Amino acid sequence: MAFEGVYSVLPTPFRAGGDVDVDSLRRVVDLFVQAGVDGVTALGVTGEVSRLNERERALVTETVVNHVNGRAKVIVGTSADGLRTCLDYCREAKALGASAVMISPVRMPKLNSVAVVNQYRVVAEAVDLPIVVQDYPPISGFAMEAGLLARIAREVPAARTVKLEDPPTPHKTARILAAAGDVRIDILGGLGGVFLLEELMAGAAGVMTGFAYPEVLVDVVTKFRDGRVDEAAEVFYRFVPLMRFEFQEGIGQAIRKEVLKRRGVLADGSTRAPGPVLDEGTRAALDRVLAWTAKQEGASWISG
Repeated sequence: MAFEGVYSVLPTPFRAGGDVDVDSLRRVVDLFVQAGVDGVTALGVTGEVSRLNERERALVTETVVNHVNGRAKVIVGTSADGLRTCLDYCREAKALGASAVMISPVRMPKLNSVAVVNQYRVVAEAVDLPIVVQDYPPISGFAMEAGLLARIAREVPAARTVKLEDPPTPHKTARILAAAGDVRIDILGGLGGVFLLEELMAGAAGVMTGFAYPEVLVDVVTKFRDGRVDEAAEVFYRFVPLMRFEFQEGIGQAIRKEVLKRRGVLADGSTRAPGPVLDEGTRAALDRVLAWTAKQEGASWISG
């Protein structure tokens, strides 16, 4: 199964920071799917997966798979501190109807490339699903070199998609593809989409991010694929300020949820404790960047 195009990472909506808000989750799914994305990703890092219990993980996955209802692919994050737990999450995702699982290297003392390759091999042998290799060192604590990612693709055919979040991502994209040779690897950029155009130019297959305006990502990728690179660049550059603002470290989850609330799909924009809370200064700055973006686009659908 090839993974190309736009994959939107879903937030996990909460009611005032408490219970999972299933109705809002369904509305978010509809927003992304109707924007034309190729797939959605549940239980990602920005989906606050670390703040969910086992019952809530299953609830989110089941809700997303059922509501997508075949309209797009559904990737489910199944990273865990231990391999056995990761396998349990993968089996549950498969049972609930996921299209693929996304996995970071398991945290362990003195982790090395042999152990990482073996982890993905064990998962592939145990669960018949495509694997998205998440290359995000801040989460895994392990930096995967381009040669290692190419080796995983060669030795574990199920793991030939990479979500790349180890900057500089355009440069690393080119290095991975060169190391892979004639083995196909689909690379999906992340990092809020702030390097999407450059990643595509380097050979990326698409993007996986939770940017609150998926229509923009779809437009950029579509134009680029059609060979209209200048047009893709014009769209991308107009939205980079908003992407950059939304992807701020430490508070980005709260900003993204606030934007999605303003777009009418989240009833409540809160994160679950100890997640970030928007201060008045950040809200005022968000008002400004949204108003500027709306003025550039002449678009009322950009929530100011």
